[in-house]
Amino acid sequence: MIRTEDRNPASLKLRLATENDKMIVLEFVRQYHDYDNVPFDETITKSALKPLLGHTDAGRIWLIDLDGSTIGYIALCFGYSIEFGGRDAFVEEIYLLKEHRGKGAGRAVLEDVLSKARKLGVKALHLEVDRRNERARHLYSSLGFSLRERYHLMSLVL
Repeated sequence: MIRTEDRNPASLKLRLATENDKMIVLEFVRQYHDYDNVPFDETITKSALKPLLGHTDAGRIWLIDLDGSTIGYIALCFGYSIEFGGRDAFVEEIYLLKEHRGKGAGRAVLEDVLSKARKLGVKALHLEVDRRNERARHLYSSLGFSLRERYHLMSLVL
């Protein structure tokens, strides 16, 4: 296994996930949901991934490759915001294999996604972070993300 600390994080590449990659994406989603204690239903997840594979209006999923090995994924879902003046996007999920965390890979991936989002016309990028995950909160803050203290994300499952 290639260790990120032995490589320059700049050698990380994002590869657009297509229909041909659905099973590897599904497995990474399974691992992420297990790690984050999120319920996982394979049938629902397969259906949810389909509109994000390839160049779609719903968003993008990129696989994170390091020297020929896939070490994770990041999902970006598009929306629209009057407040922010156009297309916005949500970093829906980002996941790296455990051995690649805390070594610069997450920062490199997010910097690349920020660039890609700008090219896709995204005016604002949002993400959700566990309040207890200090390391992730620090990373996101260092990239320019800020807490919107006045607002709470609320959800209703339909």
